[in-house]
Amino acid sequence: MAKTDEEFDYQDGDVTCKGRLVLPSGNDPRPGVVVFPDITGIGEHPLGRAHRLAEELGYVALVADVYGNGIFPGFPDAQDVVASWISKPRDLARRAAAALNALKRHPRCNGHLGAIGFCFGGATVLALARSGSSDLRAGVSFHGVLATPEAAAPGAVSAKLLVCHGADDPFAGEGPLMGLGGDVKSKTLGEFLQEMSAAGVDCQVIAYAGIVHAFTIPHADQFGTEGAKYDEVADARSWKAMTSFFNEVL
Repeated sequence: MAKTDEEFDYQDGDVTCKGRLVLPSGNDPRPGVVVFPDITGIGEHPLGRAHRLAEELGYVALVADVYGNGIFPGFPDAQDVVASWISKPRDLARRAAAALNALKRHPRCNGHLGAIGFCFGGATVLALARSGSSDLRAGVSFHGVLATPEAAAPGAVSAKLLVCHGADDPFAGEGPLMGLGGDVKSKTLGEFLQEMSAAGVDCQVIAYAGIVHAFTIPHADQFGTEGAKYDEVADARSWKAMTSFFNEVL
């Protein structure tokens, strides 16, 4: 069982981020994993995943506050905020790195760092990896947004990546990002793989046939977003794939 679940504040410049830290039992140093939530921010789903990371795998888990100040902007404003973050990947990577660095400094963390993310959180993991973070060993995106205005540069990404994606995810298609227009266009799985290959990234992709967006989130239907639906089998399979991946890399 997890030893503690506690508030964990950290800074990104002048912004206070209000995360949640879940520690495994014992006192020995363990690998640390940052959990980047979906568009709704810190809640039941990412906290549940953090507890599973601590209790099932023995990792120190930090649920990150990407919005800052613990404030979820609410729908529909959150869509504009998320689109703005994704359109500025360097800023998003800096905010993500603040969580990674805070976890690295915790006495229970042994310095081996991973990150997982869901939807917007998956995009956050990919932004952090594309930025060339030297601290990130392993990143996992679950139904994450693949789009970015700045593709990974050859040789820049040191983290190993696992991308678990619905083959029928409408957010990995030909249209504008999240239907909002602008300069950032959605990216297909094929285009994403081409980007990873061109940059020489150690990246594996698992695509689940017939599965759409948000397949790990039991309350996905409450988003009111067409093409978002929970799938119990894909959820279990993707978590198992993450476990195997972290066992290898962390």
